[in-house]
Amino acid sequence: MPDVLETAAEPTRRALLQLLARGEQGVTELAGHFPVTRSAISQHLLLLAGAGLVLARKDGRNRYYRLDPGGMARLRCALESFWTTELDLLAADAASLHTQPHQGDT
Repeated sequence: MPDVLETAAEPTRRALLQLLARGEQGVTELAGHFPVTRSAISQHLLLLAGAGLVLARKDGRNRYYRLDPGGMARLRCALESFWTTELDLLAADAASLHTQPHQGDT
């Protein structure tokens, strides 16, 4: 399964997730929010589905997408883990800089 953070980080896909937070929407409706083709939006949605972030259902010739609660929970956990780790590293770097003697202080 593709990395959820990497998949959601792309600006168009992030915007699609925000739009889908309002509820289920069709590809045509979603595509109306972007300056790219409907086909390009469909490709982004397929990547989001492949990462487990959205679910799709077909009704006749139309395809409708909605957020996958389980996938969004995995994304939330990945973000929390990423930020916790990054902030811990930043704090450790700041602490080591604070304890190092300044140049010229001898």
